[in-house]
Amino acid sequence: MNNDEPDIKRRGIMLVLSSPSGAGKTTLSRNLLEQENIDDPGKLELSVSATTRARRPSEIDGVHYHFLSKRQFESMRDRGDLLEWAEVHGNYYGTPREPVEKALGEGRDVLFDIDWQGTRQLLEKMRDDVVTIFVLPPSAQELKARLVRRAEDSDSVIAERLKNAAEEFLHWNEYDYILVNRDLDKSFARLRAILIAERLKRVKMPNLESFVGKLLADLKKITP
Repeated sequence: MNNDEPDIKRRGIMLVLSSPSGAGKTTLSRNLLEQENIDDPGKLELSVSATTRARRPSEIDGVHYHFLSKRQFESMRDRGDLLEWAEVHGNYYGTPREPVEKALGEGRDVLFDIDWQGTRQLLEKMRDDVVTIFVLPPSAQELKARLVRRAEDSDSVIAERLKNAAEEFLHWNEYDYILVNRDLDKSFARLRAILIAERLKRVKMPNLESFVGKLLADLKKITP
């Protein structure tokens, strides 16, 4: 650390991004992780979910997911060791509490790519640590066009995603910030600005009061 910088310990934040499929949340999340790890390695990490679904050959346990048995997952859930969880297509998905708490206590920020239902659960458990951002497309037509351009889904899947988007849009006003993703570069710049501003908030610096107290004491010593 530069000697001119105050030794202020900062508690990390939980940065949550939600959006309907096609609005750009995943691209923004990936770009933010890449840029932050260039500028300040280790200060921002992606939350790794736990799941009971089978591991795919290309996936690494602890990197892509924490792969658990149904019994292990239910045990964690019942002990309160998950910050949020859901059942999707017969499989459980959830966020383990311990690694998130450890990161926050060490001043590292954790990025979440989850839906509004998971966001609600995080807010219920750790409201003071959570910053929420909802990403909207510039129009319904553009949302559909992006899903079509991805060429990843059939027409029926795209129709289902658009139907789900209508439900997700109803929850935009539950979030701290809204990004209308007309231009990816501008949206990314705004996303970074939100992260920087939230990192600077006084409530994220638990020993700031003692730092200011020392400044005042030292000032008295040097004041004639």
